[in-house]
Amino acid sequence: MEQEEKILNIPLKNTKKVPRTQRAERAIKEIREYIVRHLKTDEEDVWIDNRLNEAIWSRGISKPPFRIRVKAVKFEDGLVEVSLPED
Repeated sequence: MEQEEKILNIPLKNTKKVPRTQRAERAIKEIREYIVRHLKTDEEDVWIDNRLNEAIWSRGISKPPFRIRVKAVKFEDGLVEVSLPED
């Protein structure tokens, strides 16, 4: 089974353009959109790991990080798994 693995730095600067009570949710949407755009897949095929979700929400709903580093693994069936990189 072939798979493509990439480490990506995703800027989340557009989260500051939405109201404070929606910023963490918008950050998750930005991650999903970035992966769709750069790995050429559908939105339904992007799976975001729970640890990545917790990292976005760790500072609360109104203060997500400005950028985040993720590891994206694209499998041959088109499914993309997004998680924190193992440092």
